[in-house]
Amino acid sequence: MDGRLLSETFVELADTMVTGFDVMDFLHVLTGRSVQLLNVSAAGLLLADPRGELRVVAASSEATRLLELFQLQSDQGPCLDCFRSGRPVTAADLTTQAGHWPRFAAAARDAGFTAVQALPMRLREQVIGALNLFRAAPGPFDPATVRIGQALADVATISLLHKRSMERIDTLTEQLQGALDSRVIIEQAKGKLAERLGTDTNQAFSLLRDFARARNLRLSDLARAFVEGTETIASLSAIRPRQLPRTGQPPRQPRPGSRPTP
Repeated sequence: MDGRLLSETFVELADTMVTGFDVMDFLHVLTGRSVQLLNVSAAGLLLADPRGELRVVAASSEATRLLELFQLQSDQGPCLDCFRSGRPVTAADLTTQAGHWPRFAAAARDAGFTAVQALPMRLREQVIGALNLFRAAPGPFDPATVRIGQALADVATISLLHKRSMERIDTLTEQLQGALDSRVIIEQAKGKLAERLGTDTNQAFSLLRDFARARNLRLSDLARAFVEGTETIASLSAIRPRQLPRTGQPPRQPRPGSRPTP
């Protein structure tokens, strides 16, 4: 095994924090380097989507990609068993294990493969996919090769989960910043409208909200338009706040024995 290439591969798989990180390139690096380093004929990668359904995301050859697709469509095979159990699954000779995965075994032999090693992409209890190694010749996989393959899968799993975590944090940060920015522009619009109409900010906010609802607009978009001058007081004042007292006037209480106004 090429020790220099192995070291470079681990560094490359671990380096997911660089600017412009390309997930698809990363996944193809994983399958390509698996073939180079582990003395196998081909490699494929299945990852679970947000709904937990497996998808073929990378393969070292077209024949491997088609075999992985067939495995998903037929709902049988070592890679599926590996993902569902979270444990490695080995098929040293598919000719003798045809009874376990009959359709997959036949399809794999047609594609030129007779041995499969499926390795889970797992971090603690979370399984996100499987790295699948295919070999043309039957026989058991070398334990050292399996350990290195699992190490590659583990590093890739940590990198992908880190990437997902950072994306969630970035999304949350963007949403929070968006909410703060919206709050600022709404406060500006409230103050401007209250000053122009000679009312308080509560009534101004009610007026903005009523207009936004009537026009099916986002409140922050309307507030920005008013602050920037593309929305006028004339259009806003066409809708008056409902059931709000004017500044300094308490709500009028019904007289004893009177019926409430509908």
